[in-house]
Parts: sequence; structure tokens; C-alpha cells
Amino acid sequence: MTNHTQAERMTSGRGFIAALDQSGGSTPKALRLYGIDESSYSTDAEMFDLIHEMRSRIVTSPVFNGDRVLAAILFEETMDRDIAGTPSATYLWDEKGVVPFLKIDKGLQDAANGVQLMKPIPDLDELLARAVGKGIFGTKERSVIGAADAEGIGRVVTQQFDVARQVLAHGLVPILEPEVTISIADKAAAEDILRDALTEQLDGIPDGQKVMLKLSLPTETNHYLPLTEHPKVIRVVALSGGYSRDEADALLAKNTGLIASFSRALTEGLSAQQSDEEFTATLDAAIQAIYDASVAG
Repeated sequence: MTNHTQAERMTSGRGFIAALDQSGGSTPKALRLYGIDESSYSTDAEMFDLIHEMRSRIVTSPVFNGDRVLAAILFEETMDRDIAGTPSATYLWDEKGVVPFLKIDKGLQDAANGVQLMKPIPDLDELLARAVGKGIFGTKERSVIGAADAEGIGRVVTQQFDVARQVLAHGLVPILEPEVTISIADKAAAEDILRDALTEQLDGIPDGQKVMLKLSLPTETNHYLPLTEHPKVIRVVALSGGYSRDEADALLAKNTGLIASFSRALTEGLSAQQSDEEFTATLDAAIQAIYDASVAG
């Protein structure tokens, strides 16, 4: 069952979502940016140990807490591990006041019709049941839109809601993430199609159930305002999508009702080689800047 304290926090709390859910495909890049190159590990197990050390260092930092961070999205491996001797999701909520979410998608299919659908998610019901048992509040699922193709975008949105209904059936809150690539020439047109498709599907969500949306920062300011005001939407959050943190923060601050759910932009500037004092100061500045942009609207 949904934790009502966490639900209230996600509905009306001030702050942002930390996306700490780099998976197998994105972990090497995340580690490189953190100052750890491929020569530092030789197996996936060693790679995941190193990324968990990075995430643990972030989460256990004194500046990472519920005062500014509403929630954190975890990779499945992180959910199954401990932080400071406590199961990760439990540590986040009990020690930090941060609501735990879980990334559930297994990556992207090859591009077709200008989009990349999610790969099949085998044993999803088992994963969702396990997530409930570990104290997870909600989930996140990502697909990618690379062109203003109405058919392709329609397939993305339909798939996103099909999975979301499965998530809702377990009493979890899904974050749907149909990411529009920020570099495409027809980004604004793709966002028009996406907003309409999302609205149509949202209208079919049963009463008493709600979802969250994670979207690229829009070309037109407040383009997604109707979605933030939709009765079936708890929150609309924005991904940084390749913008630098300063660029993403500036765009975010212009959009009423949007809050951040940043990954790379949150960890920008952090390094394994930093002293604890340097690491804390860098993370504190990043959290404050993203918080300020998230509450500006």
C-alpha cells in the first residue's frame, strides 16, 4: 500500500528528485566522469561495486537529506544492497527522509518510427513485489523520442502506460519517462504530440490512482503546465537531458510547477579523488542550485 506520508511529500514537498539509477550501460560513463576509468575494474561486479561506493558517498553525505532532496531513484542493484549497513531504501527514508524509487526498465530497443521503445521487462511482477517488500514507494521507466513522429510517439506513450498500470496494481507510483532528445530539429513539434498523447492516456487512469511524469525540459516555457495541473498527475519532473547543470537549472526555473530529477547534472564536478571536505562542498553547491531552480516556479 502507498505510504501516505511519502505520498504527501511527493505531492507538495519542496525540493527535487536525485536520479541515482545509472544502469549497466551508463555506469562506465558515470564512473569516468567521477574520475574512475575502465582500467580500475575488470568485471561487471567490480564496476557495480565502484558505482555503489559513489552512490553511497553521495547519500551518506551530511548535505544529502530531505531538507532539499525529496526522493531518489535507485538502480535495482542499489535497492538490493546496503548503505551504511542498512538496506538502501530503508536508509534513504528512515535516516534521510528521502523517498525511494526504483528504475525498472531494462534499456531501449533499436530505433523505429523515430523512437526507442523499452525492451521487454521479464518477471516485472516479481520485481515489483520485491520492491514493495523493500520499502520502495514508486518506479521509473524510460523510453526515448527522437523525432516528431505521431505513430512512434503514440507507441511510446501506450507502452509507458501499459507498464504504469502494472506498477499501479502493486500499489506503487510510476514515473513515466518518455524522454525527447534535446538536440533534434523538430523537438518542439515532438513535444506537442507528446503532450496530447499523454493527456489522452491520463484521462483513462482510474479514479484514485495517480502517476508522475519525467520529461525533457521543453522548448516552449510552461509547455507542460497543463500536465502539472492534471488531476491524475502527482508531479511533473524534468530531466537534464544533456544540458549542463547551469543550463538545466536556468531552463527549469522558468517552468512553473516543474521540479528537477537530475542524474549527471547532480553529480557534475564530483570526483573520487576529492577529499571529504571538497566532495561535500561540491555536492552541497549542486544540491542548492538544483533546489533553487526547482522551487523557483
